[in-house]
Amino acid sequence: MITSTSNPQVKNLQQLLKKAKLRKEQDVFLAEGMKMFREAPKDQIQKVYISKTLYEEQGSDLLYGLEAEVLSDHVFAAVSDTKTPQGILCVLKQYHYTLADLLKKDAPHLLLLEDLQDPGNLGTIMRTAEGAGVDGVILNRTAVDLYNPKVIRATMGSVYRMPFLYVEDLKEVLPVLKEKGVRTYAAHLKGKRCYDEEDYRTGCAFFIGNEGNGLSEELSGKADVRIRIPMHGKLESLNAAVAASILMYEVCRQRR
Repeated sequence: MITSTSNPQVKNLQQLLKKAKLRKEQDVFLAEGMKMFREAPKDQIQKVYISKTLYEEQGSDLLYGLEAEVLSDHVFAAVSDTKTPQGILCVLKQYHYTLADLLKKDAPHLLLLEDLQDPGNLGTIMRTAEGAGVDGVILNRTAVDLYNPKVIRATMGSVYRMPFLYVEDLKEVLPVLKEKGVRTYAAHLKGKRCYDEEDYRTGCAFFIGNEGNGLSEELSGKADVRIRIPMHGKLESLNAAVAASILMYEVCRQRR
């Protein structure tokens, strides 16, 4: 049992929580909590860290032969990213998808996220994307790291099942989407048509922009169609995750 926060494994876990660069170098990410542990694909788990209290209560029933390290409760608290730790944390291998993986279906349904910065928004989008039957999420390199612990927590397990891909520039994938017959839509205040006036039963991809600045004119100008979500009152825009959810579920509705 590890009883000191000076232990090298503990130090490494603390750094993995904070540093995207280190997560990338080690090709791992952390997922904390009982739900995230239970839903994690066992072949992706490299190691499990469990608190002394949880191990004594149900360790043998939980671990099923997985490699695990027991931490004293105060040490586990030091590597936890939550206010009330549930006592279990796993280190998992990162996923590596290709654009081809996201385009396997005949009529793919995709999201392209430009410069999204809020971890909660990205986690919510991933979770909703799974529920709405989206085939993949593509982000540019300046967007928030999907392996940020706050994003992972907000996905509620969807990170294990929703394919995603980071690219240097979203514009670089547009010729491939066009070749595959995927029509692109920019959610934009200047959209001439409402989002529910389009037909999404063929391949479609939605551009969702930064929380504060929206989509860049450069990217939105590349979309096949600009669409808008009508709003009452004095609102100029919706939360990025809310806007994405409305669009994703319109596709789901039409295809159903």
